[in-house]
Amino acid sequence: MTQLLNYIEQTDSTNNRLKQLLAQGGPLPNLYTLYTFYQTAGRGQQGNSWESEQGKNLLFSTLILPQQLPAAAQFRLSMLAPLAIVNVINRLLRSFPFPKQEGTEEGLSIKWPNDIYIGNRKLAGILIENTLEGNMVATSVVGIGLNVNQTVFHSDAPNPVSLKQITSENYDLHLLMQQIMCEMHSLLPLLMQPQQLKSYYMQHLYRAQGFHPYIERVVSVDPTTILQTTDSRQFLARITDIDDNGSLCLTLPDNSVRHYHFKQIRFVIPNNSL
Repeated sequence: MTQLLNYIEQTDSTNNRLKQLLAQGGPLPNLYTLYTFYQTAGRGQQGNSWESEQGKNLLFSTLILPQQLPAAAQFRLSMLAPLAIVNVINRLLRSFPFPKQEGTEEGLSIKWPNDIYIGNRKLAGILIENTLEGNMVATSVVGIGLNVNQTVFHSDAPNPVSLKQITSENYDLHLLMQQIMCEMHSLLPLLMQPQQLKSYYMQHLYRAQGFHPYIERVVSVDPTTILQTTDSRQFLARITDIDDNGSLCLTLPDNSVRHYHFKQIRFVIPNNSL
């Protein structure tokens, strides 16, 4: 796997750099990965910036070349990528128990659609950019920012956390990158095993049990932009399913069911809690 890993000292965005390489027309192998410890313009979902102290965290983009993956099934990529992170981090955290606190979640989980959380705090974010050929996925650029050794966050993000904040240990970023890519390689066949992939994803889903507060959003469709968020729309619901197209299915206390696409719903999460 190491021959697929390409370290660069810094870049504006590993996703941008990888897409530039693709645009230049040179053939790149499946799971070709660019990684760095410093981005000058890291991106999150919906154009948000991604804070990362220089030299402290792992920032990388991986090229996935799906074999016969329908465009309608591209959410499988959003299930696969966080599972690779969760599996690796779970092995690192086995000896670190998470004390239960009232109003919090326990342990490591995937917050729909593909954020990685420890308790109620965000450990990693994922930005997936797909290109289509007809009704099939041609390429997928999976960008991941993983908070590793940073201990102080300065942005207005409400709930960041790093591995070092949890364990007080420093981690070798190059070694961690190799471990993640080995895991990604081992999970790749699950793209063609949708039921098993979904089962694994649901097992690690944030708020998989019980009723929790949510807020509806009014969004435009293309491009997906938040137009309005109203706190009066807050309601309690429990997650009951994820559709094949990736929409979130919430069941209310009266057993009515609502379906939400990305950005149409906001999780109400306590700040600064584990």
